[in-house]
Amino acid sequence: MRRRARALRVAREFFFERNVLEVETPAMVNSPVSDLHLSTVRAIVPGREAPLFLHTSPEYAMKRLLAAGSGDIYQICHVFRGAERGRQHNPEFTLLEWYRVGFSLEDLMREVATLVRELLGAADLPVEFLTYREAVNRHAGFDPLEADIRELRRSAQSLGLADDLARTAGRDELLDLIVGAGVGPQLGADALTFVHRYPASQAALARLDAGDPRVALRFELYHRGVELANGYHELASAAEQRTRFAADQQARKSRGLPTFTLDEFLLSALDAGLPDCAGVALGFDRVLMLATGATRIDDVLAFPVERA
Repeated sequence: MRRRARALRVAREFFFERNVLEVETPAMVNSPVSDLHLSTVRAIVPGREAPLFLHTSPEYAMKRLLAAGSGDIYQICHVFRGAERGRQHNPEFTLLEWYRVGFSLEDLMREVATLVRELLGAADLPVEFLTYREAVNRHAGFDPLEADIRELRRSAQSLGLADDLARTAGRDELLDLIVGAGVGPQLGADALTFVHRYPASQAALARLDAGDPRVALRFELYHRGVELANGYHELASAAEQRTRFAADQQARKSRGLPTFTLDEFLLSALDAGLPDCAGVALGFDRVLMLATGATRIDDVLAFPVERA
């Protein structure tokens, strides 16, 4: 608890020194994310006909603040993901999320590195930058932008994916498995390793790279094989965001997953104008695990879900 309190103080001082405003947004929201890989927790409020949802990230609400003119902002909050439990996962965990107006993806990666080194107490820790293409080529032995589906299936099967699942999985599902099981655990052994420029099909809420539209301006941070952060040069087009949300909805339907109404508050904010900005979400508990040498997220939580 003392180590957590010190780390929270370090984070707040870091942003105070940079004139980044701390904000708070609701944990209960009207519209959950459409992300295929996230399971949202419903919140039933007596007297209310429609359910609310516990946020998986404060991203949508923080972007509404950015569109309203907030300037640089950050938030430290608890978020909730319904289907996640394991050595590095608790359904309720702490996220540190921030947005920097006028920052490029490279600017933000450098700032993330500075803060994470402070939180780890490792000022001299090397920093490494790899494109997604370089990381997969180095650790899985193929070019993820050029490989055909058969090569992806063979690679996924070599990592333990059952033959019937390999035959029905899509390209991004196979890449996610390969990166999660075969590439990610090998990253950042002695450094902070940033993997950037993900395939355009995995852009999520990031804009595409104007110099190479096959890839998105998105990064993830790894250290000692643990994924710590996910960042974007943020997509500002409401029309493009609506198109991506619709694609998410269709993908969820095809897999028998529930779909929900789109977040019209966010889309209206994008219509009003999101400033050019980059944002990132950092898994605070995972950073604490690495800082303390813990092997399970339970070791850095006062009350894991079973004792909540």
